[in-house]
Amino acid sequence: MAHRVVIVGGGFGGLRAAQALEGAPVEITLIDRRNHHLFQPLLYQVATAALATSEIAWPIRHILRRRRDVTTILATVTGIDAKRREVLLEDGSTVTYDNLIIATGARHAYFGQDAWEAHAPGLKTLEDATTIRRKLLLAFEAAEREPDPEKRQALLTFAIIGAGPTGVEMAGAIMELAQEALKGQFRRANPDRARVVLIEAGPKVLGNFREELSEYALGALRRRGVEVVLSRPVTGIDADGLTYGDTRLDTETIIWAAGVQASPAAQWLGVEADKAGRVKVNPDLTVPGHPEIFVVGDTAAMTRPDGKPVPGIGDAAKQAGKHAAKVIRARLAGNTEPLPFRYGHKGDLATIGRRAAVIDFGWIRLTGWLAWWVWGIAHIYFLIDLKNRLYVAMSWLWIYLSGQRSSRLITQGDADKREPIKEVTEGVD
Repeated sequence: MAHRVVIVGGGFGGLRAAQALEGAPVEITLIDRRNHHLFQPLLYQVATAALATSEIAWPIRHILRRRRDVTTILATVTGIDAKRREVLLEDGSTVTYDNLIIATGARHAYFGQDAWEAHAPGLKTLEDATTIRRKLLLAFEAAEREPDPEKRQALLTFAIIGAGPTGVEMAGAIMELAQEALKGQFRRANPDRARVVLIEAGPKVLGNFREELSEYALGALRRRGVEVVLSRPVTGIDADGLTYGDTRLDTETIIWAAGVQASPAAQWLGVEADKAGRVKVNPDLTVPGHPEIFVVGDTAAMTRPDGKPVPGIGDAAKQAGKHAAKVIRARLAGNTEPLPFRYGHKGDLATIGRRAAVIDFGWIRLTGWLAWWVWGIAHIYFLIDLKNRLYVAMSWLWIYLSGQRSSRLITQGDADKREPIKEVTEGVD
């Protein structure tokens, strides 16, 4: 019987592990609760109507269609029996493994305030992105029908909590959506009156970037009209708005970009985890006491040789997935020497809207329109296939030249219902 490798998660880490095992004497089973691989760095562009869902996600089966050694299963994992070497699925069935790679990613964390999630959705999945896009577009529609000026302004106020790359990119994109894409399309709800408020508990935006790049991003946001609030943690969120410090902000659209929590992999395995729930792995990314199990990406608490944590970005997950495959290959070839994971950081990138971005490759740092073009080229390069690269490039070029965003449709629920604000299901492209 061939060596059985089970990969849980079809994101950056899991997919890269499957690709790196091509040609190895193994049978691979890849399990994911969704049927698609998602390019998460561009989720905010779906949420702000710049891109369609199909432009940043691809069916896993399609990606791996030529791999006869890979079986893809659409299922939800509910646990792991490490003694029996079985992955437990929601229907009660199991999948047996010789090696297991866990790449289940992370979700947003609300720092113990889970009730906030109902009013402040995060951005990790396509469902999250279409939900936020729907909320954004419906806010303008509701404001058009609202006769009370104060309530109308509350509808046109958008709050983003967390000023990391996701929060900064979302803030710039929402402001451009209001000021450019929707300009002249409303009579009562003037999009020019839209307020975008970016709230950060720390002292600066893009906290992991160099000081000069953080300062540039702050200036670029404010020049675009984004209100940036620093060193003021949010203390309350409800259906009518939020509170930070002693300040109350009335808004019906709040987006959470402040923290993440790992999947329950540590609980499945009964092993030690850090505060974010990430499994504390060995230097070779295996689980202590279980050399046959690897944990990669946002699910793992990985460290660099200098002891600093590996950032939770897509490239880190890819490198970890590739390393797990390398160790499995080495063991199958009879090499049992320790192979510690060494992460190579390629740089930090963030965009603040059309014609503005910050890039730090270590050896060179860029800001402004040139950084925006480099940022765009880098992201297009990492998309899965040529069709998507062309579609995204054309969409961005159109937005760059015209300011217009094409994915702005809102669908209703049942056709016989006539409540355009309440009876809204999922936005489509």
